[in-house]
Parts: sequence; C-alpha cells; structure tokens
Amino acid sequence: MTEARQEFWRLTIHEVLPSTSDLCRSLAAQGEPEGYAALALQQTQGRGSRGRDWQSPVGNFYGSALLRPHEAARDAGQWSLLAGVALASALAPLLPDPAAMALKWPNDVLLGGAKLAGILVDSAAAADGTLEWLVIGAGVNLAVAPDVPGRAVAAVADVAPPPSPQAFAARFLAELDRWRRVRALHGFEPIRQAWLARAPQLGTPTTLRVGEQLLGGDFAGLSGDGALLLHTGSRIQAFSTGEVLL
Repeated sequence: MTEARQEFWRLTIHEVLPSTSDLCRSLAAQGEPEGYAALALQQTQGRGSRGRDWQSPVGNFYGSALLRPHEAARDAGQWSLLAGVALASALAPLLPDPAAMALKWPNDVLLGGAKLAGILVDSAAAADGTLEWLVIGAGVNLAVAPDVPGRAVAAVADVAPPPSPQAFAARFLAELDRWRRVRALHGFEPIRQAWLARAPQLGTPTTLRVGEQLLGGDFAGLSGDGALLLHTGSRIQAFSTGEVLL
C-alpha cells in the first residue's frame, strides 16, 4: 500500500482489495476523519448498486472516498448526483467528443448510450437524523469494458488513450473536492443544473423500476432536492428511489 496526499484527500493505493467501499465503511465506523480515500488496482469483491457484483479487471478505476457532511441524512442521495457530475467533469477532457457522455439517474455515466461508470453511495445516520458518515464509491471503465449480460458497456479506451487508475484518481478526487465545495457554498442547485446539462432531453420516454414495479413516463427533470421527475399521464411525479432502465 502507498499513500498520496492532496490538500484535502489522503489517498491510499492498494494492489488488491476486496472492495474500496467496504474498506472506507469499516474505517468510517472506527472514527476515521473525512478525507480518506482508497484506490484499488484490482478488487476481488467489488459492489455495484442494488447488490450487484462489479467486475474489476486490471486497468480500470476502483475508488472510494469518505466524507462526514454535517447535514440531514435524508439528503444523502444528492451525493450520488454530485459524484456523477464530478466523474463527468474528470472524464470530459479525456474524450474526443465529451457530448457523447451522459448521466443516467441516479448513479451511472454513459458513453454513447453504454455504461462507462457507476457510483455507489453508502451512509450512516446519527441518532439525531444527521449524517454520521458518507462513502462515495466509483468504478470507471478506463482500459477495459467488461462483458455484462444484457448491458451495453463502454470504456475510455474505445475512443481515446486511457489514463492510469492512479492518474484518474487524482483527477476525480480533485473534481469531487471542487463540487463538494460548491455545494457547501451554494447548496444543491448548482449540482442539479450541472447534472441536468448532461441529462436526457426533457420529454425523453423513460422507464423506472421501483422494487418490482415498472413505471413509464417522460423525463421531466429533477426536483430541487434531486428526485427524478416523470411526466406520467396528466401529472408530474417525483421519485427519490428507483432505477432508470435503458
């Protein structure tokens, strides 16, 4: 393990870990101060959203970061959108056509409609309803687009020379720090606007899975707190949980 320090982050680099997010969760529970971050060059038990496994071939980015924001636990979901904006900001200069990249609510980055990166946010609430800690995990297909049954998957290497995981970690953490500072100073609205700038066009037909239920509608933006807005029939509904299906 090696350690690289930035102004805010204390990045540890590991050859192999079961899961960077599991490491950060464990350290958070032990009282580790915010600013700790972990990069694994390979994961053996990577976790995706909704309990899925995350394939972790060598050459891609697998990293997690620990924060302790002093705010209501109910706002934890906004950090998934913030992380998506930070990932997109870090990836855009690497791509010959940044406009080919899009964000999918609430936790994916797409390239040409195929999954390029995913985000996993874990958190714990204190007794008073505030966040005790929050861990942002991200996986980015830099060098390899692993085969995922039923899903179109992309990698940076499909369109441009990929950076090393270490170099991308520095880019991502810098953007994550920048956007968390924006949120601290100006609230969630700038994050919402930045996310919408890479969102589907308003009116795009959208299917949302909530539990076992499939709901159809047209994309109508994001609410002020980051909920997905769908125009369904004669009204617009807000959803704070669920998975948008491609």
